[in-house]
Amino acid sequence: MKMFLTEDPAKPQLIPGAKPTKIPGMDGMVSTLFGYGLWLLLLAGVVGAGVGVFKLAMADKSRHGGGSEPFKWMGGGIAAVLLAGSLISILNGIAG
Repeated sequence: MKMFLTEDPAKPQLIPGAKPTKIPGMDGMVSTLFGYGLWLLLLAGVVGAGVGVFKLAMADKSRHGGGSEPFKWMGGGIAAVLLAGSLISILNGIAG
């Protein structure tokens, strides 16, 4: 099964497109910006987790190295991904 990054509905998508759904009672530019803001929060969380993995790979492994900093980055990134994912699913459930 091949995965594509296209908008063609006949082909399965690897990453869904950032198409925010309108929230009832919140129309116009505010709804659009809020929807895109949640997708940006999701991407920021992925980047934060990636920076944590990079820092863990490049960290000084001796006893005197800063051992907890990569885990702070990874924890913050994962928390942002979970927060954004849950908010996106809740808002899609309300709007859909």
